[in-house]
Amino acid sequence: MVTLITHPLIQHKLFLMRNKDTCSKDFRQLSFEISQMLGYEAMRNLETKLTPVETPLATTKVIALSAKKIALVPILRAGLIMSDAISNIVPNAKIGHIGIYRNPQTHEPIEYFSKLPNDIGSCSVFLLDPMLATGYSAAAAIKILKQKGVKDITFVSILAAPEGVDYLSNAHPDMKIYTGAIDEKLNENLYIIPGLGDAGDRIFGTY
Repeated sequence: MVTLITHPLIQHKLFLMRNKDTCSKDFRQLSFEISQMLGYEAMRNLETKLTPVETPLATTKVIALSAKKIALVPILRAGLIMSDAISNIVPNAKIGHIGIYRNPQTHEPIEYFSKLPNDIGSCSVFLLDPMLATGYSAAAAIKILKQKGVKDITFVSILAAPEGVDYLSNAHPDMKIYTGAIDEKLNENLYIIPGLGDAGDRIFGTY
């Protein structure tokens, strides 16, 4: 299931991120702001329950989150900005990390790091990566999570390519995808077109 978030504020901030003259400082801030908005939308269907509360005037029952734990798992390194942003609105969320890079010759994903909460299998997991290009890294990360017993996975990206959406949907049809935009295509080097460049390099100023 793919959900495209077309909120005007997200689209405007994405417009600013696409600009090649946007500096790293502003790119980081825009990434942070969009990530919070996407996280808000991706968590719309979190489990809730009626919970007693005593207000200054009365005792009542209101909607609150259920006891199910939430985990944020950024794909290193660019996903870090997204976990920093979303953890501001769910400060009790656990945070794991998965490191995957793309082989420059074969474009195959290579795992180099994985550190996840011990109880990750019982969490609602939000897998975070600003760019969904080929979908190879995301699919590999989801495989790692499933091997740890995770059944509830939502992938959140700022920007996606149709090829990546198709690949990920076919590889893991049981998961949900939230993104701020689906661009035209991948180029011959498997970069998103028109895209916004390499998100990691622009976030960390390493281009």
